[in-house]
Amino acid sequence: MQPETGKIYEGKVTGITNFGAFVEIDKDVTGMVHISEVANTFVNEIKDHLTIGQEVKVKVLSVSDDGKISLSIKKATESPQPQKRDQKRSDKGNFKGERSDRGERKGERGGQKNDRPNAPKSKPQEAAPLTPEAAFEDMMNKWKQRSDERMGDIKKNMDSKRRNTSRKRGG
Repeated sequence: MQPETGKIYEGKVTGITNFGAFVEIDKDVTGMVHISEVANTFVNEIKDHLTIGQEVKVKVLSVSDDGKISLSIKKATESPQPQKRDQKRSDKGNFKGERSDRGERKGERGGQKNDRPNAPKSKPQEAAPLTPEAAFEDMMNKWKQRSDERMGDIKKNMDSKRRNTSRKRGG
């Protein structure tokens, strides 16, 4: 049997590695599910999601010229509704709906005292939902900015130590 790209099959997990799982979809027809295609969430350990002998639904992503079959479990199952941005969590509270240190929601003033007493009251503006690519770009830009700031601090510190060392020797 030659599997068709895009078709969903029932299969059995026959092997697990640190980079993916092998699934037999027919007698003598085995494909591989890469670790990134196991679940809709981050998969650190495949063994937390799959076991050998487990029956799974898989979707054929591709069949290479040399016969290698690329499979996906997450694309074979009904994808859950994307999480609302209020439910997502980030390390620094970048997403709307997270509470700031003052207890208010970022980007909203929902019934709380306005910081600018004379400012006209207006409805909170809804931020456009970020695509995963835009969220990733935003996260990377913030990381780069923090990294640049830290490197600047390190350079200032090193320059200061060099000046202090040269004063002690020359002085």
